[in-house]
Amino acid sequence: MTATPFSLVGKKAIVTGGSRGIGGAVTRQLAQAGADVCIGYHSRSADANKAAGEVRALGRKAATHSSDISTADGAQSLIAHAVKELGGLDICIHSAGVWPVQDVAITDLDDARWAHTMRQNVDAMFYIARAAARVMHDGGRIVLVSSTAGQRGESFHADYGASKGAMISFVKSMAIEVASRGITVNSIAPGWVDTEMCELPFADGGKERIAKGIPVGRIASADDIAFPIVCLCFDGARHITGEIVNVNGGSVLCG
Repeated sequence: MTATPFSLVGKKAIVTGGSRGIGGAVTRQLAQAGADVCIGYHSRSADANKAAGEVRALGRKAATHSSDISTADGAQSLIAHAVKELGGLDICIHSAGVWPVQDVAITDLDDARWAHTMRQNVDAMFYIARAAARVMHDGGRIVLVSSTAGQRGESFHADYGASKGAMISFVKSMAIEVASRGITVNSIAPGWVDTEMCELPFADGGKERIAKGIPVGRIASADDIAFPIVCLCFDGARHITGEIVNVNGGSVLCG
């Protein structure tokens, strides 16, 4: 494969939640651009093995690793495995996270749900980004998947909105710290995406109702979100850092 301005040939990447949904699409597109990929997952080994097979079918090296990245040890083991299996780390895409599907008013939001959302969405982000930055090659790329909820809030999902807002602030802070090494840190903020996570709100005509409220008239596919993530990993994106890139069909327009 010949290197082009839109090539990731020779790059070593890790994708958390990389077996399905947005992460699975990112895994596939990274491999299509020439990168070797380590797929981080928690429990669904069949999905991870299938994604790894797709990477190998494209002529790229693939690895998989299961761990609980909401702990420091789990995140460290994933990053260490990627470095060992791929021979280094140039790209870290953090796509793993949770969206509690049940609407809960702030007055009824219990401690357990709050703690779980923060652990899975904030702690995991921090542990992965920290571990990646410690070993990443200069000129590397870190992209964290946030949400429009982190910018505008989300009623009855205050825990989720707060966790994604924390991610957005983290991106801006970390970007400055690692800029001298040529490492960029950015975030993609999706709106509604047609993935398994959204099955409940999409049921009983919900998908059609939501689509009508999006200016472009459709709900994003996982590939729609993966494409700008991968674009931020190209060498040509080296001057973009600390940014929150909205990919929501015009639903939320932030200045």
